Amino acid sequence: MNQQVEEQRASENRAIMGVLGHLNELRIRMTHAAIALLITVIISLIFADRVLEFLLQPYVRSMANGATLQTLRPTEGIETYFRVSLLSGIILAMPVLLYEFWRFIKPALNKGEERYIYLFIPSALLLFGLGIAFAWFVLAPAAIYFLANFMSDVFRAEWTGQEYLSFITRLLLWIGLSFQMPIIVYVVARVGLLSAATMKNQWRVAVVLIAVLAAVITPSVDPVTMLLTMAPLFVLYILSIGLAVIGERQFERSMA
Repeated sequence: MNQQVEEQRASENRAIMGVLGHLNELRIRMTHAAIALLITVIISLIFADRVLEFLLQPYVRSMANGATLQTLRPTEGIETYFRVSLLSGIILAMPVLLYEFWRFIKPALNKGEERYIYLFIPSALLLFGLGIAFAWFVLAPAAIYFLANFMSDVFRAEWTGQEYLSFITRLLLWIGLSFQMPIIVYVVARVGLLSAATMKNQWRVAVVLIAVLAAVITPSVDPVTMLLTMAPLFVLYILSIGLAVIGERQFERSMA
């Protein structure tokens, strides 16, 4: 009886140490990611003015008189400057952020699967870049032109720098991150928390969730911009089902 109690206590201690070990590893990875982000944001401060001028282009093109942005508060200009630096810093730090994420999930993989890092990081960076490119070349021009010229005989568009930059940076960042859906689905399926069959059966729910996500991501309320956002996300969802099949099979082999 005493031996069974001791074995149970030892098992509980190992479980606690396992959880604490994962939390400590998560802390280490988040610390490294935060340091990398801090460095890239500091670097971005050097050329943030050029990025700001670049991000202003869709607004200038949408306005007949090429209007500039306003500032209504003394600190609004510098706040906008740092917002742009933060966006640039996140983009520059993305390879390191993805690498630290990989290091965190690496213990769940076997030796043969560790080589997938050579596919994981390039694929994630490619999807992130495609998301930003789609947001910049397709979504942003359509949304900004619609909002800037909506009932122009009644409303005169004179946006502030903070409002416009908040709009455009949130659009670019969240579309870029949402394009990581296939990678996230693969990881979740690889650890046995999701199956391809569930994704196939719940596609109607997925459409609703994608619509909600598109409404949150795109500050514009026009249906055209929302549909333009939903279309690639749904394509990525279909692609994610295929990756879920791969991740599910790898999980089953690791448990066999």
